[in-house]
Amino acid sequence: MRRFPASSEPPPPAAGPRNDWQTIVSLLPYLAAYRWRVGLALTCLIGAKVANLGVPIVMKHIVDNLASVRHLTALGRAEHAPGIVLMGGVGLLVLAYAVVRLSTSLFTELREILFSKVTESAVRQLALKVFRHLHGLSLRFHLERQTGGMSRDIERGTRGITQLISYSLYSILPTLVEVGLVLGFFVVRYEAYYAVVTLIALVAYIAFTVKMTEWRSHFRRTMNELDSRANSRAIDSLLNYETVKYFGNEAWEARRYDENLKRYRAAAIKSQYSLSVLNFGQQAIIGIGLVFILWRATQGVMAGRLTLGDLVLINTFMLQLYIPLNFLGVVYRELKQSLIDMDRMFTLLDVSREVADAPDAPALAVRGGEVRFEHVNFGYEPSRQILRDTSFTIAAGTTTAVVGHSGSGKSTLARLLFRFYDLERGTGGAISVDGQDIRDVTQDSLRASIGIVPQDTVLFNDTIYYNIAYGRPSATRDEVIAAARAAHIHAFVESLPQGYDTPVGERGLKLSGGEKQRVAIARTLLKNPPILVFDEATSALDSRSERAIQGELDQIARERTTLVIAHRLSTVVHAQQIIVMDHGRIVERGTHAQLLRAGGLFAQMWALQQRAQSETAEAKEESAHAGESQGA
Repeated sequence: MRRFPASSEPPPPAAGPRNDWQTIVSLLPYLAAYRWRVGLALTCLIGAKVANLGVPIVMKHIVDNLASVRHLTALGRAEHAPGIVLMGGVGLLVLAYAVVRLSTSLFTELREILFSKVTESAVRQLALKVFRHLHGLSLRFHLERQTGGMSRDIERGTRGITQLISYSLYSILPTLVEVGLVLGFFVVRYEAYYAVVTLIALVAYIAFTVKMTEWRSHFRRTMNELDSRANSRAIDSLLNYETVKYFGNEAWEARRYDENLKRYRAAAIKSQYSLSVLNFGQQAIIGIGLVFILWRATQGVMAGRLTLGDLVLINTFMLQLYIPLNFLGVVYRELKQSLIDMDRMFTLLDVSREVADAPDAPALAVRGGEVRFEHVNFGYEPSRQILRDTSFTIAAGTTTAVVGHSGSGKSTLARLLFRFYDLERGTGGAISVDGQDIRDVTQDSLRASIGIVPQDTVLFNDTIYYNIAYGRPSATRDEVIAAARAAHIHAFVESLPQGYDTPVGERGLKLSGGEKQRVAIARTLLKNPPILVFDEATSALDSRSERAIQGELDQIARERTTLVIAHRLSTVVHAQQIIVMDHGRIVERGTHAQLLRAGGLFAQMWALQQRAQSETAEAKEESAHAGESQGA
């Protein structure tokens, strides 16, 4: 029997939790394809910061020149000097000031233009990869995960990529470049004191921000988990809208949802408290650094070592550093949140495929379509085995029906044939098509060769035409309509105001069970595969529709290999082989006549169903007679 982990979710591939650097490294391959564009964007970034460094330098010279003019005027030594200087040197400096400011904006916009394609392409490629990976995971994974929470993880993860790239390129890296340029300028142009104090303040600020943000991160993780849980419960409740209404449990669902919202509120309040502590600490560090810098600069002006322009220059540099640095705290917090969100999405990519194709797996080559189950043993859980040494063959072009009580393993056969689960090699037996073990061929080619009409038909929230055409998206409209006619649903569709453009609603709930099943039959007929699986294909139909469609299905099955899983035995009387299952074992096999003569489990089930049908018919007849008597 196949063994599986005892946990409810597939085990993570890594032994420990993913750290931030692993998450960043996982993103790098999606940026590597645009390395030249990234290089140009970084060049524009450096150009913008160099131009930005020139802004306060030009302003210093403007202030110094104007101070000189005022000084000369006060002494009465240059009657016409102010006008000459203003029209000359200061005018050129003002023009230079405008040029460097414009250059800063120009380089910044060029950087964003160059990098926008990189960001959006990385998001698109990664989102598509996650989407494809989720479709490649086993049925077990999707049965155990909640769709609402998983969709929220993907949504936050893709948004996190945009934020990570944006904050890194537009906030953190520019600030670091500017810090390096300013510190270097302080050392070269002035004394090292300014650079040392600035560096100490920066290190203290960054260390405090990182430490506090790490402490706050568990609040954000808790908020994410509670948000996903609340979203999962809300979507699950809305998807089961009818069930909620049947049992009048709207208040119960609201209370369950509100419980998660209350816990989310508590976590959000704690997060806000910690944010206030972080903001105050950051402002205190910045204020202390500014006091030391400006006090030293003021002393230099008073002593004549520095000019007023130098004071303006130093103050402007500090403002240019601390204003983005103040925002850097917010950026770092958002960056950490983006990494957390991305980690949840990359964790989905790390989930290994339980059912995977071999690297050199060939496509299935269907010649006649013979299907063989050989000593199949299977269980969804270690403690509950479903199939036990099950062996039978469906000859090419014939119909084999599998019947039995609920829970006997009938539907599991169809899931294994589609490779929703793989059998354990050696102990699990094998399933083959035309002698080819289905574990050795590609899943796409296998599923392309099999069509199924499931018992529980789920439709896309789209039109009737879309849902029928889904069997073969390349089919023409005439082929779609022909399939609908064969499934005896064309007349019904044509009677609708919107015809084939009628929306079916979420999971097809706007249609009745019989109408949904006929859409599923039409979809499978359009696919036109060599192997068919009918899993209670007419269970939702009334007797009249069942007889009409059953005849059509029998006609279609004559030239195909067909596996019919049935509860109503009257639908399989013409099958070339009927297999009777009980508790995962085959207890009888043969034709309808042979099984009746054997007088075993099949004969007992047949007698019970015939008796039930007879009693139902008698009850209807008595009801009709009673109605006629009351009318008379």
